[in-house]
Amino acid sequence: MTSPGNSPEPYGSADPDGHRAERAALKERISADSLTTRRDYLRIVATVSGGLVVGSTVVSAGVLHRHGDGGAAPLKVADRIERGEAVSFDYPGEDDRAMAIRLPDGTLVGYSTVCTHLACGVLWRRDHGSDGDLYCPCHEGQFDSRTGEVTGGPPPRPLPKVVVVEDAQGAVWAIGTARSGEAEEAGLCRGLTARNPALAEAAGCAGRRSGR
Repeated sequence: MTSPGNSPEPYGSADPDGHRAERAALKERISADSLTTRRDYLRIVATVSGGLVVGSTVVSAGVLHRHGDGGAAPLKVADRIERGEAVSFDYPGEDDRAMAIRLPDGTLVGYSTVCTHLACGVLWRRDHGSDGDLYCPCHEGQFDSRTGEVTGGPPPRPLPKVVVVEDAQGAVWAIGTARSGEAEEAGLCRGLTARNPALAEAAGCAGRRSGR
């Protein structure tokens, strides 16, 4: 039971100056917290945005790992790839995402599926055009399925190629790689020269330059 001397006062019926001061202090604290939150948010946004810019610059400059920098043994990709089908695999290393595609006319092509913009994954869209297209959903990058050349969006370079061949039984093999903008023959010779210079010379690779 509350004693008469300690009876609670109805809200706002006593010490109005004290209530106003309390409300003012609360409002100031909330404003300060909101300002801190906004500052933290802007700092985070600036950090992330800066990281994306730096990442884009580094990838575009070729400073990070490039698909096809190393050599690898031939890899069986599939027992068979029918027209209008694609198979994903890792080559030349376990972190090098790649794809072999049998175009509708029977042509067999292979590419790295690491976008040359910011290294997102590239997909093959069969229903886009007569050959389909290679598409990066991260930033709307597009590549020609027949050549790997950039056809839209921000990617600065064509997709690196994976050299794929078909054996007598119809199995598809990855046998080498070519860097972005490099001809398949030049890529094969580069890899062969690194592994076996004498064999590369015998195969006519001596003096061959990288390029189309």
